[in-house]
Amino acid sequence: MSGPRVNSFFLGNSSGVNFSIILSPIDEETGRLQLANCSGSKRAGDWNLNVTPGMNTSKVTISLTRNLELCLPNATDCCTTPLCVVETLQVLACRDSVMLAHLLIQAEIYANSSFTGNVSENATIIPNQVFQPLGSCHCDLTAGACDVRCCCDPECTPDLKQLFNESCFTGVFGGDVNPPFDQLCSSRSMEYTPDWFPFLCVQSSLNNTPFLGYFYHGSLSIPRVPPFKIPLQTSPGKLFTGYCQGNPIMTEENEYFTIPQQSMAGQCVGNAPVAYLQNFDVKCLTHLASYKEGLPHDVRINSGTGDFIQQNVIYRTVTDMGKFITESESVPTAEVLCQNVTFAEHYMFIWKDKNIEQINVTVFLGSLCEGEILTQRFTVNFLSLKSTNVAELFGNPGYQVGKPVKAANMNASNISGSLNIWQPAGRGLCTSATYTPVLFGLDSLSGCILEVGINEDCSLLRGNVTAKLNSLIQATHIGKRDNSSYSDLNDWVEIIRLDPFNSETNVSRGNLTGICPDIPANLNIRLIFADVGAVQGIPQQEILAVQISYSTVIWQFQCGLTCENSVSFLPITASVQFIKVPAQPPIPMTSFQINYTEFDCNRNDVCWPQLFYPLTRFYTGEPYSQCLAKGLSLAFVVLLAAIMSNPWFSKLW
Repeated sequence: MSGPRVNSFFLGNSSGVNFSIILSPIDEETGRLQLANCSGSKRAGDWNLNVTPGMNTSKVTISLTRNLELCLPNATDCCTTPLCVVETLQVLACRDSVMLAHLLIQAEIYANSSFTGNVSENATIIPNQVFQPLGSCHCDLTAGACDVRCCCDPECTPDLKQLFNESCFTGVFGGDVNPPFDQLCSSRSMEYTPDWFPFLCVQSSLNNTPFLGYFYHGSLSIPRVPPFKIPLQTSPGKLFTGYCQGNPIMTEENEYFTIPQQSMAGQCVGNAPVAYLQNFDVKCLTHLASYKEGLPHDVRINSGTGDFIQQNVIYRTVTDMGKFITESESVPTAEVLCQNVTFAEHYMFIWKDKNIEQINVTVFLGSLCEGEILTQRFTVNFLSLKSTNVAELFGNPGYQVGKPVKAANMNASNISGSLNIWQPAGRGLCTSATYTPVLFGLDSLSGCILEVGINEDCSLLRGNVTAKLNSLIQATHIGKRDNSSYSDLNDWVEIIRLDPFNSETNVSRGNLTGICPDIPANLNIRLIFADVGAVQGIPQQEILAVQISYSTVIWQFQCGLTCENSVSFLPITASVQFIKVPAQPPIPMTSFQINYTEFDCNRNDVCWPQLFYPLTRFYTGEPYSQCLAKGLSLAFVVLLAAIMSNPWFSKLW
């Protein structure tokens, strides 16, 4: 150790353990330490031992009590030499005179060199450091004492300089105020010296150096960027002029209003900001040890105009725990720790134009015990104030990325339909897989595993697989827009279905067992959409067509060691692809553009048709009046040059 204090740790139960410290001088003849016993105490010489007990770990602190200052004339209780303490210590941990642990410490501590004398309060006028040197030793900052790592300090004795002789200050600190510059002939500091350097170098003494020192002019500013905050406006009046779609919702403390949401990696982020007019429904897994409460529900929200509104919170108790407790580990039945936690939170934002009018929150509480895994659910829905039901009309009627695709079954009594993909759980079997809706703009691929026996009938297998895939699409039409009305057939596009196979075609391959061709194992859902407009700068996206097709595979039974009484697996998948097309077909190229490509500005670097582009109204780099004046001036100069270059013009003179 090189300081007056050192810490160590004793691992294990410290009850009944006696800690002691012993000074262990080295035998001069043998050079070995004397044997230690458990008869020591917690104080030895100038050393103290302090033990802070813990549950399974105890902190052991060894500290020096003597003064470490260098001796001044006629002073006592100080260090006479720079190397003040050189001792060997032993720390013992004993129980009933039996040594449990042993720690050896070699202490070499040097005296403090900081100045403790009287300092004059007379002000010293320091000249401008840029134009004249401050002193011959710039690192000599303390009067009457040695400054560490300052080799030019006259107060440093040779013994003290040996402590830091290898790490002295360089540059300005240390007296080097005139370093040789690169242009000096005697300087070879450049890594690659050019051949012409001896002809153009400078012959000068170091007293005439252009070096003025390393100094910084200007004020220092400490960056202050708190998380999830934006700078406040200093102008009087209301802070906000309203929210736009996608803007983060702010609180009264000028922070983001956050609710747990899923990240791109699939994990839940507890402090994710809520965006205006963007609904979401997320589920997060947690257990009692990692459970954390979110923002308190008494936080007031900025309405968008500078006013603040309070959340209307309703608390309810969960009755069906099975919807939230997804797994229960084996835990002891006695003394199980349980806690009342939040199982779900449902937020309903009532909005109008660019402002939030009201916030309704429903919180479901329940008891979570150790060993149980909780599936928390957080939903956010924005409801227009002009709407009379939950199926409200957004300010932007088009689809937004991440929102469920609207479906309808026109052949059923209940027109409301669904367009889903699988969400496997457990072993990934189709029998236990659940459904999740198709989200607009997000290409996805999901699947499950179907158990098939070796004696499976191929026709029944095709029908079973087709039924599993068709269960994902309980609809005949897809809504063009997010606010498509069920009563208006023009708001919907019919799903184009391509049959997986022709049932009348003979697909038999003999009496082969364990092989079935033309199994429709892949469902392909393609949705074609386009931008048909914009609302407040947000593109209005509309679905134009939907096609469903199947891809077939040849299924073959996979045998292990034996093929008797075994089951094979057939993976079936469903893919969703969103294809964006122009809202209107592009204008066809003319025969002139096809034949004379040299005049096509899109395919050539030189565009002659745009020679006079700065004189047209499409050019916005300068005011049109200036462009016209410059163009006329240029035309006048060209005309004048043409006239003066004509031979008959010279005859006039």
